[in-house]
Amino acid sequence: MSGGGLLVAGTTSDAGKSVVTAGICRWLVRQGVKVAPFKAQNMSLNSFVTREGAEIGRAQAMQAQACRVEPTALMNPVLLKPGGEQSSQVVLLGKPVGEMSARGYHGGRQQQLLGTVLDCLAELRGTYDAVICEGAGSPAEINLRRTDIVNMGIARNAGLPVLVVGDIDRGGVFASFFGTVALLSREDQAFVAGFLVNKFRGDVSLLDPGLDMLHGLTGRHTYGVLPFRHGLGIDEEDGMGVRNSRASAPVGEDVLRVAVCAIPLMSNFTDVDALAAEPGVVVRFVDRPEELADADLVIVPGTRGTVRALDWLHERGLAHALVRRAAEGRPVLGICGGFQILGEHIEDEIESRQGHVDGLGILPVRVRFAREKTLTRPVGEALGEHVEGYEIHHGVASVTSGEPFLDGCRVGQTWGTHWHGSLESDGFRRAFLREVAAAAGRRFVPAPDTSFAGLREEQLDRLGDLIEQHADTDALWRLIESGAPQGLPFIPPGAPA
Repeated sequence: MSGGGLLVAGTTSDAGKSVVTAGICRWLVRQGVKVAPFKAQNMSLNSFVTREGAEIGRAQAMQAQACRVEPTALMNPVLLKPGGEQSSQVVLLGKPVGEMSARGYHGGRQQQLLGTVLDCLAELRGTYDAVICEGAGSPAEINLRRTDIVNMGIARNAGLPVLVVGDIDRGGVFASFFGTVALLSREDQAFVAGFLVNKFRGDVSLLDPGLDMLHGLTGRHTYGVLPFRHGLGIDEEDGMGVRNSRASAPVGEDVLRVAVCAIPLMSNFTDVDALAAEPGVVVRFVDRPEELADADLVIVPGTRGTVRALDWLHERGLAHALVRRAAEGRPVLGICGGFQILGEHIEDEIESRQGHVDGLGILPVRVRFAREKTLTRPVGEALGEHVEGYEIHHGVASVTSGEPFLDGCRVGQTWGTHWHGSLESDGFRRAFLREVAAAAGRRFVPAPDTSFAGLREEQLDRLGDLIEQHADTDALWRLIESGAPQGLPFIPPGAPA
C-alpha cells in the first residue's frame, strides 16, 4: 500500500514552497510519521552530494534533514543546473547526462522523464508513511503545462492533493490564489485542495474577511496563515543571501569582515552560511574592488562557469585586487571554481570550450576539465581538526607545490580547495577563523560553542513550530492521508485550449 502524499505548490517562485515543505516534514516526523521529501524537477546551482555519490538540490537535502532521513537521488530525480541564458546541464538520478537548451528540454525531453519521476515517487511512497512533494515556480504556467512533470503533471498522475502557498508580504495574494486556480483546467482544478498564506504581518483577524470571500469564490479552504519570521530561508534554490546570521556581539574585541565575490553562475553560496553563524563575523557579497579593501577575508566561491567568472573578475577590476591582496599576505579563500580561478591555468574543453585560459596565478595549481563529474563526500583533516565536505566539479586540479590544504593547497594566506561545506565542521571553522584573524591583525575570537548542525536543527524545529502552531494540522493530515476533497467546484475560465 502506498503512503500518503501532498504537493506544495506556489503562486510564484520564492513563495515559500521549500520552507513550507520542510516545515510540514519536520512537523510530521515529530508526530512519529515516517516521511520523505520529493521534488521531481529542480532548477538550481545550489546542490549537494548524497552518500551514494548522487547530486541533488540542496533544498531537498535540507528537507531530508527535516525528515531525519538520509537524502537520496530518489528525492530529486531531475536537477537542472543553468550554464547561461539558454542552456542547462541535466542531472538525472544524480548523474549529469548532458547539456540542453530550454527549448529542447521543454520541447520533448522533459515529458520523456515523466515515467522516471513517477517511478521514484512511487518507490518513496512504498517506503514511507507520507511523501511531501514540492512544486516549481507556479502550477499556472500555462505555456509549459503540456510537458509539466513537477506541478499539476505529477499531481494528476500520482493522485496528489495540492496546497498552494502564497507570499502575502509581496501583496496581491488573494488575486494570486484565485488566478492560479482559474487558469487551470477542470481536471487539474480537481486536485487543488486549498491555500496556505505565508509571511503575514499583523493581526490575523484582519485577514479573515478576505479568506471567507476566497472560500466563497473558490470553494477551497485556507489551511493556515504563517506569520513572517526572519532568517528561515535555509538552503534556497534561487535567492543569494546569507542565512543563519547571528546578531550577537563578538566574543573578542573585534568583528571579522568577510567579502564574498558575487561571481556569475555562483554555486553553493551556502558555503558561507557557517561563517555567518559565528558571532562577530559579518558576511557580505561584493562586486567592486574597493569593497575588498576593509575585508579581513575574501572568498572566491564556486561557480558553474569558471572561465566566465574569471573574465568577470578581470572586467570588474577584482582580479587585480585579488592578486594584490594575495601578494600583501591578506587572507583569500577559493572554493571549487574559485579555487580553480586562483590557479595558474585552466584547460577547459567541457564547460566554456575555450581551451587554455590563464588563471590568476596566485596558487601553484593547473586545472583540466574532465568529461566525468567528480561527486564525492570526502573526509579529512586540516589545521589539526576533523573536516567533512562534498565535491561537485568537472575540473581536475594538479597541485605542484605549496602546503597541502584538504585536496588543494595553501600559499601564504591564500587557500584553495574543491571541498564545499568544509566550514560546517565546527572545530575546523574555528581554527581557520583564528588563522584569518591573526593574519588580518584583528582581535577576533571565535565563539567556543557555536554548533552549525545545532543551529540548523533549531531552524528546522522553528519551521515545524510554524506549521504546528499556525496551520490546520488536522485538515492537513486528512489531505495527506485521503487526497483532495471530492466535489471541489470548477472556477472559470480554466486553462485555454
